[in-house]
Amino acid sequence: MNATHRESASFLKDKPMEESGRLKLFDYPGELFPGIAVRFFNGHTDGQAIPFISYKGKTLVFTSDLLPTAAHLPLPWVMSYDTRPLITLDEKELFLDEAVEKGYVLFFEHDLYTECCTLVRTEKGIKVDKALRLSDL
Repeated sequence: MNATHRESASFLKDKPMEESGRLKLFDYPGELFPGIAVRFFNGHTDGQAIPFISYKGKTLVFTSDLLPTAAHLPLPWVMSYDTRPLITLDEKELFLDEAVEKGYVLFFEHDLYTECCTLVRTEKGIKVDKALRLSDL
């Protein structure tokens, strides 16, 4: 709604969703709909909403720009246009620890090769355990 100069190229000047009356804003974490909860992560942008979707006994997380690709799993690898990369590092570390512990399936929006995956902790950090497709779930 109030993009900085750095972010403005990523946003439409026209606001068709808002103008149509279909835009519903929320400012709280938690369940939005049955089986779909959101949590906020700061760093890429302030308050980036990440959906956690319960599906067939699993939690599928649409990682958005917190983890746009599986190549971004190493902690120092953040998006070059993050507005607060040090915050991203902290929040990403907490998220990855939780994802391993709870067995989340991560869905990457920008990854050409790895659509989804589960994670495993190794001596060298958290890595892809099993690469999956959404159709595998």
